[in-house]
Amino acid sequence: MNESVITVTLNPALDKTITLETLQVGGLNRVQEIRIDPGGKGINVAKVLRRFGENVIATGFNGGYQGKQLLNHLDELMINHSFIPVEGETRINLKIVDNHNRMTTEVNERGFEIADNDVVQFLNQMDTLLDEASVLVVGGSLPLGASPDIYRDLIHKAKSKNVKTILDADGEALLSGLKAVPFAIKPNIYELEQLFNMKLETDTDIIHAAQKLLDQGVKWVIVSMGGDGSIFISDKEIIRARPFPIVPKSTVGAGDSMVAAIASCLVHGRSLHDTARWATAAGTLTAAEPGTEVCRLPKVIANLQNVKIETVEQK
Repeated sequence: MNESVITVTLNPALDKTITLETLQVGGLNRVQEIRIDPGGKGINVAKVLRRFGENVIATGFNGGYQGKQLLNHLDELMINHSFIPVEGETRINLKIVDNHNRMTTEVNERGFEIADNDVVQFLNQMDTLLDEASVLVVGGSLPLGASPDIYRDLIHKAKSKNVKTILDADGEALLSGLKAVPFAIKPNIYELEQLFNMKLETDTDIIHAAQKLLDQGVKWVIVSMGGDGSIFISDKEIIRARPFPIVPKSTVGAGDSMVAAIASCLVHGRSLHDTARWATAAGTLTAAEPGTEVCRLPKVIANLQNVKIETVEQK
């Protein structure tokens, strides 16, 4: 079996993180630290997978001078990539870290607009890339000009080649992607509430909503709830995972680290129970890192047994 992971980032970004002592809204702010990283859900997932030692290729669209900078950063991180060049500029996402209040404010640009021929070229390339893959990760925002159905089309392509897809999206892109029935989805609690247009107050509410997605053919539903942990649901088991204590520094990339761990577990054929430990440890440790920094494999392995796991009885 091929063991590579393809991550798709259709609307990538350069993440510019500035650190302040305290954010003064409407006032003068002096920057303590600045860093620039390649960003976007799929790229963040690829960063973690690279640190896990997995064979990963990042793809999507890319444009302009800022796009060249992004590819240079990927080269420095030794992440294989195959992006389709388009007109316009890759966006910059600004993240303002308030050290005193331990809060991060994000300001995201819209990015470039893609044309129909860009989509055709990208989908043709995916036919080739998927021949060497076992897992596909799709998610994040769509660029201007892209149809929400592009995620559905990607999932159909992956399934035709026996590649398992993890979908991490919201809104129309999530709705459309679900029509193709991905192997796994990882909504956060807010995204799940938006999908069903209802408030999910308890774990039982979350489980019942997730089971409706299982009824549609999705195999794994992983619902993340930040510091409250996550629920991992299949047709055979329900697992409640709770994180170990940390000093949170930045939540940026925590969800993407979970997705990376899920992808890695699928590559290695791990159970849902083991996946709950890996994903929770990865997301928790990334939240303990500053800015856009992500978890490292040795720490994840060292903390697997610190994740609190509870099997929930199915009703």
